[in-house]
Amino acid sequence: MAIMESTHKVNGVDVDSLVETIEAIKENPELAHLRFHAETEWIDGARAETRIKEIHQAGKETGGRRRELKLEGDEPELLLGDNKAPNAVETVLHALTSCLTVGLVYNAAARGIKLEDVEFRVDGDLDLRPFLGIETDGERPGYEGIRVSYRVKSDAPREEIEELCKYVQDTSPVMDIIRNPVPVHVELEK
Repeated sequence: MAIMESTHKVNGVDVDSLVETIEAIKENPELAHLRFHAETEWIDGARAETRIKEIHQAGKETGGRRRELKLEGDEPELLLGDNKAPNAVETVLHALTSCLTVGLVYNAAARGIKLEDVEFRVDGDLDLRPFLGIETDGERPGYEGIRVSYRVKSDAPREEIEELCKYVQDTSPVMDIIRNPVPVHVELEK
């Protein structure tokens, strides 16, 4: 990927800072190692709240964010919730398209491609029976499939946008998390 030198923002992205970050990580690869942290607490019924603040870089607390961020989770009435927030599987869809959007915008900016509009639509198919403990023929409790479509308004040629989106899919952390198994260890604290 060729990155352009810039003294201004492209698509709202400070390209100079992006290039500086890339160069800093090239010089010190340890800076690329991040650990994100979240804490979730049950509220009532299907509702939960997740607090996010800490970020560790190269094994050290970075100070994270200036303020704590909160995400709420709930279920739609169909699944006995109060419909006050997206449910966890909807949040996964948001995470995927949010990551693809940021990747597309940042990489377009780095390549000097000006974007007027970017939109993603995502659909995920899920069978509730495994989650509910109903006997099945081995269906997974997670998504059976996810379909993503996107629209980009730009004066860049279609082929360039398609190649950019392919690159973004190949480098998206969330796409990778969904496509490939990630070890998860769960334990009850003492």
